[in-house]
Amino acid sequence: MARTAYSNAAAPIRTPRGTEYEAFARITHRLRLAAQDKEKAYPAYVKALHENRRLWTLLAANVADRENALPTELRARIFYLAQFTAAHTSAILSGTVDETALIDINTAIMRGLQREGE
Repeated sequence: MARTAYSNAAAPIRTPRGTEYEAFARITHRLRLAAQDKEKAYPAYVKALHENRRLWTLLAANVADRENALPTELRARIFYLAQFTAAHTSAILSGTVDETALIDINTAIMRGLQREGE
């Protein structure tokens, strides 16, 4: 019993970057799936867009904090992407553009987060 009390739990320990990657991966996957069937399952599509916008709003608040240790230029770029995401999501909901740019941005961020060991 003592061995199992301290054994590896089912959930691995993640780094902050790993946690961020997982959030982007999960939300981007949901957005891709919902986009494939947006005409039939529009509420799921809107929910996926909302989750993505919420993620970016959280990131914007985080990089706006003076205590954030990221370089100033990187913080500004992340904040800009959050603003773009909010505006682009509104344009998607008005029917003038599609979700491709949001998926591309999230995928690029995920690639950057994967470079943790480099």
